[in-house]
Amino acid sequence: MEGAVPMSDVAAFQPEALQLPELSPLALKANPFLAEQLFSQWLSLPDTSRLVKSLLSAAKTGEPLNAIGNSSSTNSGSGSPIPSMFPSGCAPPLSPRSVSGSPRTVKQRAGPSSLGSPLKIISEPVREVIPQFYFKNGRLPPDETRERCLFNVDQHFNDHMDGLQQNEFKLVAKDICKLPSFFSTILFTRIDVNSVGIITRDQFMDYWVKGNFLTMDLATQIYTILKQPDRGYLSQDDFRPILREILATHPGLEFLQSTSEFQERYAETVIYRIFHYVNRSGTGHLTLKELKRSNLVAAMHQVDEEEDINKVLRYFSYEHFYVIYCKFWELDTDHDFLIDKENLIRYGNHALTYRIVDRVFSQVARKFRSKVEGKMGYEDFVYFVLSEEDKSSEPGIEFWFNCIDLDGNGVLTSNEMQFFYEEQLHRMECMAQEPVLFEDILCQIIDMIGPETEGFVTLRDMKRTKLAGHVFNILFNLNKFIAFESRDPFLIRQASERENPTLTEWDRFAHREYIRLSMEDDVEDVSNGSGDVWDESLEAPF
Repeated sequence: MEGAVPMSDVAAFQPEALQLPELSPLALKANPFLAEQLFSQWLSLPDTSRLVKSLLSAAKTGEPLNAIGNSSSTNSGSGSPIPSMFPSGCAPPLSPRSVSGSPRTVKQRAGPSSLGSPLKIISEPVREVIPQFYFKNGRLPPDETRERCLFNVDQHFNDHMDGLQQNEFKLVAKDICKLPSFFSTILFTRIDVNSVGIITRDQFMDYWVKGNFLTMDLATQIYTILKQPDRGYLSQDDFRPILREILATHPGLEFLQSTSEFQERYAETVIYRIFHYVNRSGTGHLTLKELKRSNLVAAMHQVDEEEDINKVLRYFSYEHFYVIYCKFWELDTDHDFLIDKENLIRYGNHALTYRIVDRVFSQVARKFRSKVEGKMGYEDFVYFVLSEEDKSSEPGIEFWFNCIDLDGNGVLTSNEMQFFYEEQLHRMECMAQEPVLFEDILCQIIDMIGPETEGFVTLRDMKRTKLAGHVFNILFNLNKFIAFESRDPFLIRQASERENPTLTEWDRFAHREYIRLSMEDDVEDVSNGSGDVWDESLEAPF
């Protein structure tokens, strides 16, 4: 190759010649193979071999590397000089002498840096002090908050130096802890771990202040008090103590004092409603995150403020419990507290199709808690009726979406919707109703939902629309479908103007049903228990 140096000439070079003191960069650029051949020749020298071995040995033992020396007895002063790193005249200048004229002091480095150039001056960055942002046992309360709490505690305990009994502790829970009054019993139990029956000032301070409750928000306080110490979630049983306290102390539930069975049914229904709406994961383990996202804490405070429990529409209304329990009792003809498919098909005056009832009992939307095969228990019915009468709620949408999603792939296709609508169409023909073809229904459904992707509907699409409940009614609830198609927009607008806009579909349904059921009871009382005189015209419209 032109410009290449023969190997015989390369072998004739002396080690000193490899220093290339006067070799210009242009010569290396014009003959790129020259440097490679010279480097190979240098590596073959005995001194070079010893130098490399000594460097490797020093690296393994962690000793400082000295590239200037070699493995022989020749010291740095007698060995061959190191080849220059820079071409002649191109070396960077040394740092100038100090003002006093003394020679510059070279600071020895512990070892060569593997990052960046050795010529780069590395300055140690100033460390920024980051304040502590995580506290394992909670952040300490501000001094002002702590002092105000101590003042209030002293006021409540000054006249009770020996401690407070359980009936005297309610003011502490309400005034100092800012908890609903029906939390006083369970809070007392959490502090009085030895069941002495008295809580002293020091015991309360140890639990509430040293337990960092002063720095917690209300939801976290309630969560911490209710849950078991060894668990990271709330179970249904954790709510039973506060429900017992509500039943024992709330003026709106005094009439239940003599009927312990219905007290238990009321408590169960409230708990089932809480988990239906709040425990969105459906695991039965209610987390702190789920509690904070819900309106349960606000509903608890409303229970404490309202004398009429029926004004607390979220979870605690007795009228709502009454409607749910009576609906279940109507379907449970043999009163074994279980209902089967044939019982459920009668729900809402046979409003549901057989196909959707089959899907409910297939438990694809929710596994039954009933331990009897093919039977739905009371808890399962509570979940069903809340989903059926409040189809536009998030739990209701998820429940019915999973029922319609036959292949479980997370999308609804036209074939799946047609499968359920076929029975609706057949029922309309049997009732001499004018049938609506599925092609027209599909166009109506698409207009209602407005899916993001053409050809199928996702759960996200259903949650974005306010008409999800109507879509489900079209597919499997004939009574509500006909009522929706024959609705009078003028009357609907008038009704919506009169009604509270915060009411849900379930609230409106429960109100109508409670009026109907209470009127039935009045008629039965007049007729000595006979229900034959009930006028069907009093049935509330859908």
